[in-house]
Amino acid sequence: MNNQTTITLNNGTKIPQFGLGVFQIEGNEATKKAVLEALAQGYRHIDTAHAYQNERGVGAGIKESGLAREEVWITSKLWPSDYGTAKTTIAIDKMLQRLDTDYIDLLLLHQQFGAYKEAWKEMELAVASGKVKAIGLSNFESNRLEEILQIATIQPAVLQVECHPYYQQSGLKKRIEPFGIALESWYPLGHANEDLLNEPIFQQLAKKYAKTNAQIILRWHIQSGNIVFPRSTKQNHIQENIDIFDFALSNDEMAEINQLDQNKRFFTLSLAEQEAQLSQFIPED
Repeated sequence: MNNQTTITLNNGTKIPQFGLGVFQIEGNEATKKAVLEALAQGYRHIDTAHAYQNERGVGAGIKESGLAREEVWITSKLWPSDYGTAKTTIAIDKMLQRLDTDYIDLLLLHQQFGAYKEAWKEMELAVASGKVKAIGLSNFESNRLEEILQIATIQPAVLQVECHPYYQQSGLKKRIEPFGIALESWYPLGHANEDLLNEPIFQQLAKKYAKTNAQIILRWHIQSGNIVFPRSTKQNHIQENIDIFDFALSNDEMAEINQLDQNKRFFTLSLAEQEAQLSQFIPED
């Protein structure tokens, strides 16, 4: 098994820093297959969400793997239609049923819209009852992040956002550092942007370390302290993605990659556009 790294969250629990993301894996059967393959390759962290419509596949894959529940970290996310006093508690119970588990390691608010403050207080109750171990946020980059920080009895353990070498989130990291909040990256490879993947520094380092350009970027994430979970359904890519723990980039190499930061994101909808788009989708139970 790979010598994987963990990050200690602000509640004292240790989260595997590397995992499998199942966003856009369609259907529970395909998801179960990907989860089984990932767990066989040594993955111990699966990131899903109610909105992905594949939580049952995640739960089935973990059950069929033969691994003890406590060996696998499950992250999932509540959609805004799940937010609200009492409503969120019901949504969490349904999520536990879909995942076929007694507890969720990390539960996030998926989007910064709707009754998010009420949902946060309900998630705190879920921690108190043992249904959830840690709670956090996804896509809270506006001042709504501070709104949660001000009302929170339990501070967010993580914040999941777009992050890659072209968009390194240095400003956001400074905002969350005083609270001990860890950053999780989606679009870790810049939405597979060819300009990013083919940057000369990645080609140079890939040749030096006998790795792929993508593996160099994922290794940069690990050494930057980001939690990362690239998606794949292909056996060779699942295996390749996790094969990043047998080498380390030098400080100079890390610094050179850090210079690629362009403050350039690939998800560019405004808050109003996001809210309009998201309101049209309500996940099935």
